[in-house]
Amino acid sequence: MAIEAAPAFLDSTHLLNTFGLVGLLAIIFAETGLLVGFFLPGDSLLFTAGMVAAGGFAGVTLAPLWVLLILLPLAAIAGNLVGYWIGHRAGPAVFKREQSRFFKAEYVEQANAFFTRHGARTIVLARFVPIVRTFATVMAGASRMDLRVYVLYSVIGGVLWAAGVTALGYWLGQVDVIHDNIELFAIGVVVLSLIPVAFELLRARRRNSAA
Repeated sequence: MAIEAAPAFLDSTHLLNTFGLVGLLAIIFAETGLLVGFFLPGDSLLFTAGMVAAGGFAGVTLAPLWVLLILLPLAAIAGNLVGYWIGHRAGPAVFKREQSRFFKAEYVEQANAFFTRHGARTIVLARFVPIVRTFATVMAGASRMDLRVYVLYSVIGGVLWAAGVTALGYWLGQVDVIHDNIELFAIGVVVLSLIPVAFELLRARRRNSAA
């Protein structure tokens, strides 16, 4: 059951139907650790995976909830560790790539501003902010954040984000009004997950204009 109103790469049910559990784990890993994964819809995928586990989408199967609550945080934590390693090995040079269609300077500025405001807590808080969660992990490695502190915050953030959002989707997927209008709610999750992106990019552009 695909959501016609969303592009294929943002349509969570399409992605889950096409790539299954292995694809879901790969996307969560890439979005939290690889720079190329910043555009992936991690929030909506986690939420929709929870709804699927609750039986919210007819004909769509994934895995029992307990499996998701174990594997998804592990994928998110592993992604963070790889992101840290990339930043640690490549250093600041990784953020000096030429502007391209997918890599833009404001993404780095957005993550840097978030990192400056929140320090080590960024590794937890950034989990809930698209784009920032991708670049903040690499930035932590480039800035040589203490590895033990980084791992601790990565584990906390990975569990809160991956398990928390999935469990929320599972719980809401059993609410009658949501279950009966599940496609509309799935579209709403996609839209909501894009609001922080638009907000942070707008703030970055205003800072650039002021400078």
